Amino acid sequence: MSVSPKLVRRSSVALATVAAASLALTACGSDSASGTITGEGSTAQQKAMEQFATVLTDNDGAVLDYTGSGSGDGIKKFLSGDVDFAGSDSPLKDDEVAKAKARCGGNDAWHLPLVAGPVAVAFNVPGVDDLTLDASTLAKIFDSKITRWDDAAIKALNPGVSLPSTAIVPVHRSDSSGTTDNFTRYLGTAAPGDWPYPHSKEWAGTGGSGAAKSTGVGDTVKKTQGAITYVEWGFATENDLGVAKVDFGAGATELTAKTAGKALDSVTFTKPGQRDLVVDTDALYAMKEAGAYPLLLTTYEIVCSTGYDDSAVSETLKAAFSTILDKGQDDLESLGYVPLPAEFTKTLRGTIDAL
Repeated sequence: MSVSPKLVRRSSVALATVAAASLALTACGSDSASGTITGEGSTAQQKAMEQFATVLTDNDGAVLDYTGSGSGDGIKKFLSGDVDFAGSDSPLKDDEVAKAKARCGGNDAWHLPLVAGPVAVAFNVPGVDDLTLDASTLAKIFDSKITRWDDAAIKALNPGVSLPSTAIVPVHRSDSSGTTDNFTRYLGTAAPGDWPYPHSKEWAGTGGSGAAKSTGVGDTVKKTQGAITYVEWGFATENDLGVAKVDFGAGATELTAKTAGKALDSVTFTKPGQRDLVVDTDALYAMKEAGAYPLLLTTYEIVCSTGYDDSAVSETLKAAFSTILDKGQDDLESLGYVPLPAEFTKTLRGTIDAL
């Protein structure tokens, strides 16, 4: 896929100014009277959040002030009441659920999967444009069990491709990352015999090189010959990296909006019929449907179902997220995300309307 995302970045000075003004006006991190909502967390959805901020402005909606600091930091800020919502690439842990309930005045926190995008296996191997890998080889590469590009296992998946006899440099996230949590969950689900570690936001594999945030791993691979990483699709294309095809069990599958959308169409939730929408990633990552790319990351906006100190925050969030569903999907593909399909949107709208 040769998408080259265009990103209009707000300056850090502007972000700091808006954030400071918001925090000065209210201890909970939101100036609901002027229609400002604050969020922090996942860098995987950073580009989408910037696009959503523009959509809201263009439609006279709330001011969206979002800081991409990583899922772990975002959750901490939400639990402490510093922001209105957390952006996270993975759901709250059990101990975080209890803390979130306390932060929400004894009410439940809900997960809203507002952004969906594929995780690309991005690489920089001079002379190699077409590369296929599977869960087993990926697990061994990222655990330093396969260390050279012309390893027999990689050659078997790539007949006719001239692979160099050079070192593989696996690059992983050095910070707490929901992308890491999802990628390692996929490895553990699809190749349990080759990935001995439990999924986690903290990297557990052997060896490799660490880099902070999605921007960091993308930049590191771009500068390092022989490097490979897992990163959100938009960051891979932004850096003009090679994107590997993945054999999920039904043949090599190229990452495209169509193949990712086919997998998203089949998403189910861990609590069917409830408002808290946590995607069943075990079922997703076990998918072997031909033509589907299930290595997807659904990022969650974690919100209080009710119970904000300022009661207007829920209404502001509801209005903003509704506008994002209605008018914020059109340009997501160019940024490396997948527009939400109709049935998925219908389920999500039910939870948003209940805020």
